[in-house]
Amino acid sequence: MPLLVRLVVADFWDRVRRPAYAVILLAAVGLGYLATPAKEAGWVVMQVGDYRGTYNSAYVGMVVALAGAVWLSLGGFYLVRNAISRDESTGVGRLLAATPLSNTAYLASKFLSSVLVLASMLGVLAVTAVVMQVARGETSAIDPVGLLTPFVLIALPLMAFTAAVALLFEAIPVLRAGLGNVLWFFLWACIAIGGQSPNAPLGGIGVHGVARSLGDSMKAQGIDPSRAGEFSLGLTLVSKPLKTFDWAGFDPSAEYLLTRCLLILIAAAPALMPALWFPRFDPARGRTLQAPSVRSADNLAGGESTLPTMPDAVMEEGQGSVRPGSFGHAPRTQVELGNTAVRLLVGEVRILLQGIPLWWWAGVLTLTAVSQLVTPATGVTRVLLPLAWIWPVLIWSRLGTQRHEHGVEAILGAYPAAHRRVLAEWGAGLLLTAVTGLGPALRMLVGSDGPGLLHWFLGALFIPSFALVLGSLSRTHRLFQAAYLPLWYGTVNGITPLDFMGALRDPDGLPAGMSPALLIGGTAVMLAMVFAAGGVRRAAN
Repeated sequence: MPLLVRLVVADFWDRVRRPAYAVILLAAVGLGYLATPAKEAGWVVMQVGDYRGTYNSAYVGMVVALAGAVWLSLGGFYLVRNAISRDESTGVGRLLAATPLSNTAYLASKFLSSVLVLASMLGVLAVTAVVMQVARGETSAIDPVGLLTPFVLIALPLMAFTAAVALLFEAIPVLRAGLGNVLWFFLWACIAIGGQSPNAPLGGIGVHGVARSLGDSMKAQGIDPSRAGEFSLGLTLVSKPLKTFDWAGFDPSAEYLLTRCLLILIAAAPALMPALWFPRFDPARGRTLQAPSVRSADNLAGGESTLPTMPDAVMEEGQGSVRPGSFGHAPRTQVELGNTAVRLLVGEVRILLQGIPLWWWAGVLTLTAVSQLVTPATGVTRVLLPLAWIWPVLIWSRLGTQRHEHGVEAILGAYPAAHRRVLAEWGAGLLLTAVTGLGPALRMLVGSDGPGLLHWFLGALFIPSFALVLGSLSRTHRLFQAAYLPLWYGTVNGITPLDFMGALRDPDGLPAGMSPALLIGGTAVMLAMVFAAGGVRRAAN
């Protein structure tokens, strides 16, 4: 078997065994369920005005493929974007540097394995589509060709593009860490929305031809699409069940097929472009990529981890110094007075905020000052509060992950009261959230906005709990970044069920988002999960 094929297969099996693969896959399967709601359900994912297609193989396959392509192009990016850094952290990269494998072949293997990972998820989604068609029971005949065609023509090219951009971002130093994760989310939003336009390059995500085909079927059945309403792709709440029409499937033109093939070929360009500068872990060819285990993966300054070395840490804490001739003896420890819980909280704050540049703090001060100047006050909650609570997203994502990334989890596992350390880490996240959102809170206090302050406080509890539970369970920054950004984006776009910070208001000026009971309950459940996961891991060790 050629070396390239062996690398692709080995990398594929390594990735699908990771917990993150199961998390993203379960979310995709859940999306397949949401994409085919029952008649009495109050939502829909794809519609043409007041109509939707009958749940036959062609329509179910299309709606699940489109929904899955949109989701996997977001969540899948965070899953496959550590292809190079994992080889560095495990030492495999150094072994590959000693082989005659070329840069192009190495990058091609990573690109192809990423495509295979995402394609395997599409395969599971296709099975989900079959199950949902049978479960809904509107038609019983299964048409494999009609069901699989959307996955091949629409979803697969998007998966290739996603895998290519993930590899390119990882090979560019400034985009390798958290900044690249945030940038991809907004790039993905532009692709998901702008890609539905008929004027999008290469047909965008390929949905315009589908909308035209649906309209032609409606006309053939005596339904005027212009009066029925516009085509819509995305989770939409409906007040009454939609009417149905039969859709026999999508018959792509030669031009459509050509653009989908071109998209796959074009995706290979960003995947192989890093061959021009990638050192392939060879120190003789320049500085190699540094593994996340020895650097702060989401350091805002783009530099290396600022965790102090042991001698520096000893001197900083006033614990004495190592004198000449005292090698092999532990340094003296100076007894410190004060509350242990306070010292532990201060230590966790210092760890969480390490390496943050001055320009970041200048942004916090600017948002705080502008919050006091903006009128009317509703502009503070609708605009400035979401801005304040997106600013620290890369720092929040450190919660629950740093002890694993820096290799001190085993040491901290011996701490006699582990729950105190976890509470201190959560408290550090809470303080960060409160400080960054201080400007909007002061404005609500001056305006006697009691309900707004309550939701602000509950949002400040919710965010670090959300970050800590995802970081503790996944041990990676990427899961929180991938989950929090859509939640925040939904709030910014006025989706009230996703508003966790009280940014959206009803006509009476009261918060219209998540209820206080839901926020309190969700925070309590997430903290309980953190403590339970920590207990299980300590018992296993």
